[in-house]
Amino acid sequence: MAAEKEHVNLVFIGHVDSGKSTSVGRILYETGALPEQTLKKYREEAEKLGKATFEFAFAMDSLKEERERGVTIDVSHKDFKTAKHYFTIIDAPGHKDFVKNMITGTSQADAAVLVVSAKDGVEPQTKEHAFLAKVLGIGQLCVNINKMDAISYDEVKFNQVKSEISKLLSGMGYKIDKVPIIPCSAYKGDNITKKSENMKWYTGKTLIETVDDFIAPPKPKDKPLRLPIQDVFTITGHGTVPVGRVETGVMKPNMTVVVSPSGAKGEVKKIEMHHEELKEAVPGDNVGFNLKGVDKKDIKRGDVLGPVDSPPTVVEEFKAQIVVLNHPTAISVGYTPVFHVHTCQFAGKVTEIVEKKDPKTGQPVPGKVDFIKTGDAAIVKIKPLKPVVMEKFQDFPPLGRFAMRDMGQTVAAGVVLDITPKKSA
Repeated sequence: MAAEKEHVNLVFIGHVDSGKSTSVGRILYETGALPEQTLKKYREEAEKLGKATFEFAFAMDSLKEERERGVTIDVSHKDFKTAKHYFTIIDAPGHKDFVKNMITGTSQADAAVLVVSAKDGVEPQTKEHAFLAKVLGIGQLCVNINKMDAISYDEVKFNQVKSEISKLLSGMGYKIDKVPIIPCSAYKGDNITKKSENMKWYTGKTLIETVDDFIAPPKPKDKPLRLPIQDVFTITGHGTVPVGRVETGVMKPNMTVVVSPSGAKGEVKKIEMHHEELKEAVPGDNVGFNLKGVDKKDIKRGDVLGPVDSPPTVVEEFKAQIVVLNHPTAISVGYTPVFHVHTCQFAGKVTEIVEKKDPKTGQPVPGKVDFIKTGDAAIVKIKPLKPVVMEKFQDFPPLGRFAMRDMGQTVAAGVVLDITPKKSA
């Protein structure tokens, strides 16, 4: 048995019509993860619906409703292997109604591919997604300037879009020499896994070689177990079967765990991933498991599982660094948007604006701050209106980054600096 390949969760982000799903479909097809006959079936279906170029996208959009509407709604997972890594692709929706799923997807990712259409260049969502990826702690990024076939593989036009995107990303704090930018046509297959004959002027790596250079995240096995619940099923003969991704620590059969915030305790029985039984689940594993002794009413999406001797932190109040992405007026004390953290959503109230920071230097702005607006970075205190589990970003990054949503859009995103735990009753 060859050494196990390192696992990387890869998210595709970008504007709704930039060709994310097609890029993903093309990668799956060319790495052998999407069989020829399946693609043929998708092609026939696409033609029937009058969407002739959508067959690769259909590989990801497995929900019927999405096919009929032609947009990506939920976060879907597909796997493929490369020379060095085993990737799980998280295809994040680009459609603006679906940003909350995009946040769930992005907060699980280790690296991102930002897809930009060569024809349209930087669009509003290109900015929002790139910024979220940065604030949510995704350090590894590459850019697929897609649809090069639509601009006749023109190097001059590519360089224009490239400089536009470079300017955008360096303004957000990305080191632009560390962000590869690749001209591609996902639909025609140029520079996705094979060097393009149509762009001899481009001498860099293909998209697949570029993502293979990403580094798998360290597996924080030495930390206590933290497993946010994505879903809970009741399966006849198996009882309660939660599903989620191990973020830190190790989960083993027969381990006693506590579900927070409910405090229900139970015993982990069988653990499965991709229909195979595991002796242990480690960080990055998306697993389903039997949980004995926990009633379905005591566990739900958004809860977090941990060991009894180091239970997940239930929060009374937390201090966070946030960046206001997009707010029509301003955020002041008393503002109560919806927070999305790991798999949980909750309403939380801003109780104090501690200080404002200059987004370019990160230095505090002197004086008392009454409100913050689009483009501002600040440290704020927030009180959740229901019991929720969060952790400090530096201790448990995936449980310490969040987005704030209001009026159908992401108004801010941030990371947790400090926590006041709830006193246990």
